[in-house]
Amino acid sequence: MKQAVISCLHANLPAVEAVLNDIDRQGIDIITCLGDLVGYGPHPNEVVELIRERNIATCQGCWDEDVVDGLDACDCSYPSQLAERRGHEAHKWTTTKLSNKNKSFLASLPKSIRRNKLLFVHGSPNSQHEYLLPDMDAFAALERVEMAGAETLFCGHTHLPYLRELGNGTIRVSLKNSPKNKLENKEMNLPMRRIVNAGSVGEPRHGGINATYVIYDDETNNIDIKEVSYDINRTCKAIIEVGLPHIFAWRLSHGFEFAELAEDASHVCER
Repeated sequence: MKQAVISCLHANLPAVEAVLNDIDRQGIDIITCLGDLVGYGPHPNEVVELIRERNIATCQGCWDEDVVDGLDACDCSYPSQLAERRGHEAHKWTTTKLSNKNKSFLASLPKSIRRNKLLFVHGSPNSQHEYLLPDMDAFAALERVEMAGAETLFCGHTHLPYLRELGNGTIRVSLKNSPKNKLENKEMNLPMRRIVNAGSVGEPRHGGINATYVIYDDETNNIDIKEVSYDINRTCKAIIEVGLPHIFAWRLSHGFEFAELAEDASHVCER
């Protein structure tokens, strides 16, 4: 049976509608969303309500958490102070526009969803805010999957779709039971583990302008990364009309390869 995994919708209704239509055309009934229903985009209520109406199983993303709890949980990676200020502006706008009913829905979302040996999270099993990048240290990546008790870990947050297979993994540790005992080395061999990033429906950052998601076939264990075109102009026009920063529209229409460089490369968000 095939199932679809979507992530990082970011209040981009045309992109969400296009992806769901693509999934429906393939006759796929099981859909899992990895969170970030809101943020950056102009349609927060519409996107949340569509996910609710479709009864799509959903994890809580970092934006979903921050809109409900405020920015006190932020562990962001804005490339500059200007980018951070725009993020705060989008957060304030989204919080103002989102209905109380939809805020309550976001607050009720679980941090993870488990189906047998499949685990679905937004960032990582540790936090909605942790990035599991494709070039992450192999030991750390393997540890995230193994410690979560999963064989395949589905995540989002980076907006970069990828499949990473961690084969023939070995974890070696040195143990000392007491100050008098010598170090005891132990080794554990692990079977194949995988990390699958679904990319982003609403704000792609893979170098193109199409929305991305993944299809998992539990019979063949195959992962298929899909791209779907949508009416970008409709979203960009709405971003400008509602008063969100115009650069959000510019990024969507040009693709991430044209996104801004850091105005202050040394800046680290601290809150």
